[in-house]
Amino acid sequence: MNEENIDGTNGCSKVRTGTQNEAALLALMEKTGYNMVQENGQRKFGGPPPGWEGPPPPRGCEVFVGKIPRDMYEDELVPVFERAGKIYEFRLMMEFSGENRGYAFVMYTTKEEAQLAIRILNNYEIRPGKFIGVCVSLDNCRLFIGAIPKEKKKEEILDEMKKVTEGVVDVIVYPSATDKTKNRGFAFVEYESHRAAAMARRKLIPGTFQLWGHTIQVDWADPEKEVDEETMQRVKVLYVRNLMISTTEETIKAEFNKFKPGAVERVKKLRDYAFVHFFNREDAVAAMSIMNGKCIDGASIEVTLAKPVNKENTWKQHLNGQISPNSESLIVFTNKEESHPKTLGKPPALQARLNGQHSPSPPEIERCTYPFFPGTKLTPISMYSLKSNHFNSAVMHLDYYCNKNNWTPPEYYLYSTTSQDGKVLLVYKIVIPAIANGSQSYFMPDKLCTTLEDAKELAAQFTLLHLDREHNLFSLDLCRRIWRK
Repeated sequence: MNEENIDGTNGCSKVRTGTQNEAALLALMEKTGYNMVQENGQRKFGGPPPGWEGPPPPRGCEVFVGKIPRDMYEDELVPVFERAGKIYEFRLMMEFSGENRGYAFVMYTTKEEAQLAIRILNNYEIRPGKFIGVCVSLDNCRLFIGAIPKEKKKEEILDEMKKVTEGVVDVIVYPSATDKTKNRGFAFVEYESHRAAAMARRKLIPGTFQLWGHTIQVDWADPEKEVDEETMQRVKVLYVRNLMISTTEETIKAEFNKFKPGAVERVKKLRDYAFVHFFNREDAVAAMSIMNGKCIDGASIEVTLAKPVNKENTWKQHLNGQISPNSESLIVFTNKEESHPKTLGKPPALQARLNGQHSPSPPEIERCTYPFFPGTKLTPISMYSLKSNHFNSAVMHLDYYCNKNNWTPPEYYLYSTTSQDGKVLLVYKIVIPAIANGSQSYFMPDKLCTTLEDAKELAAQFTLLHLDREHNLFSLDLCRRIWRK
C-alpha cells in the first residue's frame, strides 16, 4: 500500500486510529499478497490477485454487498467473503471522512463462487444485530431510448444509433401490441461494454438530443435477471411474446398442445404476451423449439423459458430506487401498452424500460379466481393476519409494515405539475406520523407519473426502500447499487 493510500491528503484515504486499524490492513496485504489502492472514492483490494494471468473474470462473477457497518474494513470483510472462494477484487466504497459508505463489490474468479457467496452470506450477521445483504452485480451495457417514431424499423434505429454513438452491438425493438408493423415508441440499445454505454448515455442524456427530428429520452435499462443454471433446469413455464391482442388463452393452449396433446397445464395471457405452464419440463423445452417463430393468428411469436423471480425482491431491486415489475404478481393491469415506459411504478407496458429483457418472469404465486359455491363457509379475518407474500403492491406492503410496527397508517398527499407537452404529472408525498419527527419527516420520490395509481405505487416503493435502510424493516437486502453508472 502506497503511503498516499494510508495518509492521503484528500481525506478519502485516511486511516484513522480507532475506526480503522492500519496495522491490520497491512497485515492482511502481507498475508494475502494482494495490493490495495485508493481511487475515485473506492478502495481496491486485488484486481488482479497475485499470480493472475489472462483476462478478468466474466460477467456474473461479481456480487454487491450492502448494509456494511460504516466502521468495518477489509481486514474484517475479506476473510468473510473468502469463505465462498478466491477473491479477484474487493472494492469498498469510501466516504471523504474515512468511513466506508456501507456497501462494496466483490468479484470472484468464477460464477459458481459468486453464487455461493450469495447463498451463504446474504442476510449474514456480520456483527451482533448487523446483517449484510449480498446479491449479484452486473455491469449494465444496455440503454433505454424512448420517444422513437413508431414507424421506424429495427435496421433504421440500429444504423442511426451507430452514427451518433460508438460501440453499438444491437438494438431490441418490440412491435406494437395493436399494429405489428410499428414499434412501441422505444428501443433498447446494447453496447459492447459498460463504458461504451455510459459514454453514449452521457452524450444523449441532456434531453436536447434529437433523432429524426424527435427529442429522445435516454436512461439505463434494467439488466436482464441472471438465474443460476440449476434453477433454470427446473423451469417448465414458457414465456410467449408478440401475440395479437385478440388471441385468447384457449387458442394459445390449443396451439401449444398440437405437438403433444395434453402437455399444457394452463395458460395465463396478459395483453400481448403469455405464460404457458407445462406438466413436464421436457415438453416445455420441446415446445419452445417447435413453436418459436411460428405464427398464431397472423403474428410471429417469440418463445423462451420464463425466468423465476423472488417476488419480495422485485420491488426493491434497481439502482435508482427504480422497481422491476418483472413478476406477474406485481403488475397492475391497464390498457396503456402503447405508452412509452418513462415513469416508474409500472403497469405492464411500462415495465419494458426497467426490464430490458426478452423474457419476463412468471409469478411466484398465481393470481387467479376460483368458483364461489353457495354454502361455502367464510371466516372474517384482518388483512394484517396475512403474510406479506399475499400483497402484490408496495402500497399494501407499506400499510402492512406500518401496522406490524404499531405505527399509524401512512398519510398520502398528492401534488401535480404540467410537462412541456401539456401532460398532468403527479407525485405523492408520504408522511408516517410515528417517525415524522425522526431523521426524515416525509418521503417523496424524484420521479413524476402520468396516472394516480402509478404515482401512489412509486411513492410507496420509494418509502419502503428508505425505511429499510433506516429502520431495517426487512430481512432481504436492497440491491439499489448493483449496477454502476
